[in-house]
Amino acid sequence: MRAKKLLSAVAVLAAIPMIAMGAVKDELPVYKPTSGVSGTITSVGSDTMNNLMTLWGEEYTKFYPAAKISIEGKGSSTAPPALIEGQSNFGPMSRAMKSSEVDKFEAAFGYKPTVLRTGIDALAVYVHKDCPLDEISIENLTKVFSVAGGDLTWGDLGVTDAAYRTRKVNLYGRNSASGTYGYFKQVALQGNDYKASVKEQPGSSAVVQGVTTDRFGMGYSGLGYKTAGVKALKISVDGSEAFPADAEHSLSGEYPIARFLYLYVNVDPQTGMQDSLRREFVKLVFSKQGQEVVAKDGYFPVPVSVAREDLQKCGIEVDF
Repeated sequence: MRAKKLLSAVAVLAAIPMIAMGAVKDELPVYKPTSGVSGTITSVGSDTMNNLMTLWGEEYTKFYPAAKISIEGKGSSTAPPALIEGQSNFGPMSRAMKSSEVDKFEAAFGYKPTVLRTGIDALAVYVHKDCPLDEISIENLTKVFSVAGGDLTWGDLGVTDAAYRTRKVNLYGRNSASGTYGYFKQVALQGNDYKASVKEQPGSSAVVQGVTTDRFGMGYSGLGYKTAGVKALKISVDGSEAFPADAEHSLSGEYPIARFLYLYVNVDPQTGMQDSLRREFVKLVFSKQGQEVVAKDGYFPVPVSVAREDLQKCGIEVDF
């Protein structure tokens, strides 16, 4: 049952044909600017996607110096209300909207929000770079981070090193406003509540920094935030082989905690995305340059089929 739940959580990724990451970018069109684009793009939502939105914004303003970018990343849960209240025109989220959030949006506008899959993130479990542990099972992750397990030592995880064996695992994570917090709870904790001992951090980089300075620390954060001070553990399910957090195993579903990174937008399905400010930004995201930004930031580009489908959701014609 546990394996089935995990597979269902990443089935949407596993269903995508395996394509080399370089080939994905090469098959996408080179972005070509148009004229008359100005105004302010306002993004409110995921902290995980803060840097990604910033990099896209930098590319965008190279083409359109008259355009401005405003980015606020305080967690995925801030994206839906900002879109509903008209405080933003893009809502980056590191998780899918909850049904209750979709319902509130639909009640306000009469149609559902449009969701764009902009990149693929392997959610990594980090330990200090000198930690002797190299892999962990989902079952042990549940015990380590959730109330389903007691206070575990490194020895409980199979570490025999005398410096670690009897030491408690110090835990680092995100706060409840974060989509990463919710996704990790759903997949790695199997819905169990977090332990009170998890040190909640305000952002993804803060989790990594905490583990970097704590040789007995373990934390979860996006793979794009990996630094030289930490290493990402391979993860196994139900006693099977442990797989690394890389493109191949994330897309195949063998690495069990991979996810899309989403951009939610308000698009009337009757008219499509009419304004050039947002339309050109979306076209840039799904261009060769836009997906090169995704790779540069440590994530995996989306397959061409996903780029094509999501552009069409906005009423944008595609010729690739």
